[in-house]
Amino acid sequence: MFTLTEVASLNDIQPTYRILKPWWDVFMDYLGLVMLMLAIFAMTMQITKDQVACLPCLEEPDEASGVKPNSFTQSSTQNQASAAAPVATSHPLVTKDMPDDIVHEIHVSHQHTPVAAGKYLNQPEPTGVRTNLDYQQYIFINQICYHVALPWYSKYFPYLTLIHTIVLMVSSNFWFKYPKTSSKIEHFVSILGRCFESPWTTKALSETACEDSEENKQRLTGTSVAQKRVSLEGKEESTNVNSSTPMLGVKFSADKPIAEVPSSMTILDKKDGEQAKALFEKVRKFRAHVEDSDFIYKLYVAQTVVKTVKFILILSYTSTFLAKINFKHDCEPDIKQLTGYGKFFCTHNMAFMLNKLLISYMALILIYGMACLYSLFWVFRRPLKEYSFEKVREESSFSDIPDVKNDFAFLLHMVDQYDQLYSKRFGVFLSEVSENKLREISLNHEWTFEKLRQLVIRNAMDQQELHLFMLSGLPNAVFDLTDLEVLKLELIPEVRFSAKVSQMTSLLELHLLHCPAKVEQNGFAFLRDHLRCLHVKFTDVAEIPGWVYLLRSLRELNLIGNLSSENNKMIGLESMRDLRHLKTLCLKSNLTKMPTNITELSPHLIKLVVHNDGTKLVVLNSLKKMTNLIELELHTCELERIPHAIFSLNNLQELDLKSNNIRTIEEIISFQHLKRLTCLKLWHNKIITIPSSIGQVKSLESLHLSHNKLESLPPALFTLPKLRHLDVGHNSITVLPPDVGLLHNLQHLAINSNKLEVLPKPLFRCTKLKALCLGNNALTVLPETVGQLVQLNQLELRGNCLDRLPVQLGNCRLLRKSGLVVEDHLFDALPVEVKENISRENNVSFTSGL
Repeated sequence: MFTLTEVASLNDIQPTYRILKPWWDVFMDYLGLVMLMLAIFAMTMQITKDQVACLPCLEEPDEASGVKPNSFTQSSTQNQASAAAPVATSHPLVTKDMPDDIVHEIHVSHQHTPVAAGKYLNQPEPTGVRTNLDYQQYIFINQICYHVALPWYSKYFPYLTLIHTIVLMVSSNFWFKYPKTSSKIEHFVSILGRCFESPWTTKALSETACEDSEENKQRLTGTSVAQKRVSLEGKEESTNVNSSTPMLGVKFSADKPIAEVPSSMTILDKKDGEQAKALFEKVRKFRAHVEDSDFIYKLYVAQTVVKTVKFILILSYTSTFLAKINFKHDCEPDIKQLTGYGKFFCTHNMAFMLNKLLISYMALILIYGMACLYSLFWVFRRPLKEYSFEKVREESSFSDIPDVKNDFAFLLHMVDQYDQLYSKRFGVFLSEVSENKLREISLNHEWTFEKLRQLVIRNAMDQQELHLFMLSGLPNAVFDLTDLEVLKLELIPEVRFSAKVSQMTSLLELHLLHCPAKVEQNGFAFLRDHLRCLHVKFTDVAEIPGWVYLLRSLRELNLIGNLSSENNKMIGLESMRDLRHLKTLCLKSNLTKMPTNITELSPHLIKLVVHNDGTKLVVLNSLKKMTNLIELELHTCELERIPHAIFSLNNLQELDLKSNNIRTIEEIISFQHLKRLTCLKLWHNKIITIPSSIGQVKSLESLHLSHNKLESLPPALFTLPKLRHLDVGHNSITVLPPDVGLLHNLQHLAINSNKLEVLPKPLFRCTKLKALCLGNNALTVLPETVGQLVQLNQLELRGNCLDRLPVQLGNCRLLRKSGLVVEDHLFDALPVEVKENISRENNVSFTSGL
């Protein structure tokens, strides 16, 4: 006999899986358990009590068979023949050894006794058929007739019931056991349980309830206030930003008022917050993994179909055998040569019990089948591979909860049959709004005002600067730093400027480095009127916030990222016409042509910087219209010549063509038409010679030709009367012409890293020189006339072949040791007075200057 525990284990599943079993599956499980118990009971009864009892049927003796007549027939014939004679041993007092006369006397004496006469002599004759079969023969006949006379269903009904029930049980829970589905189901149930019990779920839904109640209160009390504000808003409409102002496809919308949530609601333990963050990540990965397939759905449908087909099969053939279970059976085994009888009459003692059990089993199967049919109806009634959180979105503030599909949707439908609250709580972890709220709460709890205050530094411009790197969001405490002037945000996935940004009255410069940023309407109004400098670094054009192009008080805009020519139309440069006060535009990208829409900035743009990162800039025609440009930088644009479009910029004062492939500058004569050009930077190119026409550019004050391939300098170069800064370092120049002495206004001369061996004496007539860079040449002597450079404060001599330094260096009163770059042994060889004079602290001269 099986124990109940052993039987129940066949239908056992993990308790946590019960949330995926609808009522019909649970009902079918219990029906299966009852059918299993019925099968085991029938098997037990059959094993212990099932048998047949058989008696031979009378028929004429067969002499040909050679079997003797039945002994019971012979004895009855003899008894009839001697019916009148008393049986010698029929009296209990008679024994075999008694003489016949005594026996006769005993019988005679007892014949007159009424009891004896009634008991022995007047006893009625026995009826029925008597056989003389042995006990072993009856056992043999019963066993033979059990297998011959009984129908097979009567013998194997309990076993069939057991097999069918086990198949049905396995079919009901197969999707929990199959490896490809059990892992997903286990993961889903684990995540679902954690989401249901997470403190964040309770807090998020509680905040929603608070917001809803607050909104209802405002609907009741805010009507009259709104009516009073209508006239005031009409007056201010001309000065405020319209709520539907287009912003590159984005529209401002007034955020609905958010209720003040109690502090107990917003404060979340750090441990709970980390667990909730991990749950958001797990849900995101699980959704991506499960939504791609519908295998769980198909397997559940398949096992339901199998159970339905099984039910129809069982019911169809079982009903045909119900009438064949009888109590009486005729048995004709081929054993006449052993018993003398060929036909027997048998009874089956379990027939009645089996009949009732079979009727009960059919009733259970019928109920089980109805549940299967309902399950199929539910499966095909509506699409279970789609699940909508519409009801949850309506009841909560998380309107961004997405609808799901495939196996993810099917599992949620199954959970709804258990308890819809599970799906509602699970939806909280599918919402980006909910995740952002969690990040905001955790972020504000970690980054307090005191902690942020400690990170504020003074930058090179003596401004208060705060740099935040790789946070989950922007802490609210940042808006309390009212003295902050520069805010740098880098690699922060979600930046939101609320109305509190208006507290940062000193904020002038903002850096958004790979930080998609959103701004509320009130916050935008403040940034629009106060922000002066903005740096945006991005990977894709879509990361540029749309509100950037509406900052009308912006003075400088830096866009760093991919702005290839095929994406030019996506940047939204046509919207830059609203940047009415923009003076500087910096594009660090990979452009192949200059955007045509940039000319809309020509009325007010004075500085344009293009760092092209090695991509060849081919088309520059749009530059001709930017006549108000004062500074132009074209770095790493793979230019081979000076673009002709530049010669149309009459107001240009500074031109920088660094790191290109310029080999010749014959077009430099055209610069004579740019009367305001004062600074020309052609460094880091491949220029071989400087044309004599350089002398025609009389307005030049600064010329940078370092890191080229120059071997000589033309005399015309030294006829530029206003030249104050000349840098020809890192070339192959062997001789510095004496005409350098004509540059009376020269203040900075850099000719380091060349091949100079001698310095011309006229060089030291340039008495206004403040910086002289002669390092890494082949100089052997520094002339004593260096002492004439009384304004010299920087002298570089390291890397030459000097034996000593002239004592006249002491006459350079502004030269200090920090500005003298020379080998230590040369400096140590100077007289003590000269060394002391040069080694004086800077603060001495600074104090005297004061």
